[in-house]
Amino acid sequence: MAAPTMPGSQAYRVRPLDESTWPAFAALVEHNNGVFGGCWCIGFHPEGGARDRTPELNRDRKLARVRAGTAQAALVFRGQDCLGWCQFGPPGELPRIKSRAAYEKGQTAVPDWRIGCCFVGKGHRRQGVAAAALGGALDMIAALGGGVVEGYPEAPGAVPAGFLFNGALSSYEKLGFTRDRQIGKHRWVVTKRVRPQS
Repeated sequence: MAAPTMPGSQAYRVRPLDESTWPAFAALVEHNNGVFGGCWCIGFHPEGGARDRTPELNRDRKLARVRAGTAQAALVFRGQDCLGWCQFGPPGELPRIKSRAAYEKGQTAVPDWRIGCCFVGKGHRRQGVAAAALGGALDMIAALGGGVVEGYPEAPGAVPAGFLFNGALSSYEKLGFTRDRQIGKHRWVVTKRVRPQS
């Protein structure tokens, strides 16, 4: 699965997070100090709020989810190196979204899929990795039957690139998401219906 890149760069490949891609995913996380203080991309999962969280436990819990098939992400590769990812899953897998109270106040329907954490490693930001990851996640959702996808991005000018946990609003809109409602000073609920892959 290929995705567009910035001019002059190698083509990115997008692969799912599974046991075969875990080592490359783990290398990226470790290279970036565990991501956001040792989160290991577990924060949006139910156990993301556990009181006993440590970077080591987060790593073990994430790996257990990968082995169980309950941690989904589109990983962006250049060669053998994982550069970033876009986490996705059904709401039951990713219940711990940001701005939860405001989200629930205006909620009228439950989506089929959520976009959780979007992350690009240091040295690879602003090179099309996030867009490739988000596009790859949509392709994987289509292969899994499609449906309504929600994301919770922020305007990129309002938040430093390293803290856009859910990705940039402009990236979502370029891929056909529409704004549903605002749930924070800069955070939006955006939606897109993805057709099943035929």
